[in-house]
Amino acid sequence: MSGDGSQAAKRLMPNTVLITRREAKGWSRIRAARELERAGLGRGLSVPDADAIEKALYRHETGRAACRDPLYIELYCLVYEATQHELFGHVTAPAPSQADTFGVRSHKFVCAFIGAEQAAGLVATGQAAPGEPCFGLACHVAEASHSSGPCHLYAWPFGTAILHLAEDLNLPNIANLAIWRRRSYVENLRWASGHLSSLVGEAVNASYVLSLYWLHSPIWSGGELDTAVRIMSTPRVLLERDDEENDASLGHAELVERSLFTQGFDHAEIVPFGLKGIAIGHASWSGVVYCPLAPRRALTQEELVTTELATQAMWTYCEHINGQVEQGKDPYVPDEYGWRFLRGVRSRLTNARPQETSQHRSMRSAILETSGLLDHLAQAIDVLRESER
Repeated sequence: MSGDGSQAAKRLMPNTVLITRREAKGWSRIRAARELERAGLGRGLSVPDADAIEKALYRHETGRAACRDPLYIELYCLVYEATQHELFGHVTAPAPSQADTFGVRSHKFVCAFIGAEQAAGLVATGQAAPGEPCFGLACHVAEASHSSGPCHLYAWPFGTAILHLAEDLNLPNIANLAIWRRRSYVENLRWASGHLSSLVGEAVNASYVLSLYWLHSPIWSGGELDTAVRIMSTPRVLLERDDEENDASLGHAELVERSLFTQGFDHAEIVPFGLKGIAIGHASWSGVVYCPLAPRRALTQEELVTTELATQAMWTYCEHINGQVEQGKDPYVPDEYGWRFLRGVRSRLTNARPQETSQHRSMRSAILETSGLLDHLAQAIDVLRESER
């Protein structure tokens, strides 16, 4: 027994690079585990607790286990400010085809117009506290309890409310995502309408849901990964319009998915915004998908979420204004949120900032283009100017 143990010890190949990087920061393994946990949470990733991370760190450093988990690779690269090759040499994650499921974080934006007075009431009663501005748009934030994942309510003083729900998914194919998305949208709209109605004390109808998918653990590679991201940005393409939610509809969706992977998939309304070797990103009217290939150089979830919050907040506000016109009414908005306000917002959303990266500018442009917000803004500005005259 002792001889076998000795042979096993000799076969261990410690990762001296990981050890050196940690010791250079003066960290114990406990401290390093906490830093890895903090970095993961800051990125919006689903990470184990510090104790579990410490055990994994010990195994990776001592060579008892090779680090092949994409999550830990990303965390090490973040904390030690190094590339995967610098830390692990030629060690790579398992081939995508060997995995059974892909991992994605779903960000849903459930949007409603509650009115400026109701939004102010949420603030006055202490139900919402000041949050970080989105593209210069001040808003208030409150936690909202939801069984599926972390959820926050964002309320803007011009009357828009958005419930941002984050859910972690592991699915065998995109067909399952498409079925889940269709089913959950109905439930999310019903829940959001009830939740907002109870908060403001009057009936509120959430109008739509927009999805952003952060694809952190794909099961595809090369051209198939790009095709997968394209399909995920328009998952409804896998579903028949009036099909019922049953085993047959899932089977049909899986057949369509396999066909699209074989033939390739593109759509005129899909706008790419990734950067080769860093990330793959596609935006469409249905949603946005982003897959970071080099996490330390890619966009963050926060940047994508902030852009969508601002875009959907204004889209919902403009929808309310233009909806009043379609009903034959003269639109009414608070004076401080009239056409001059909308003109200023349009400028902030469309003009590049001095320190904005090319990746961020490309992402922002793709989201604005596919959302149709700029046309919506232009129409609302014209309507309010005419009404003022």
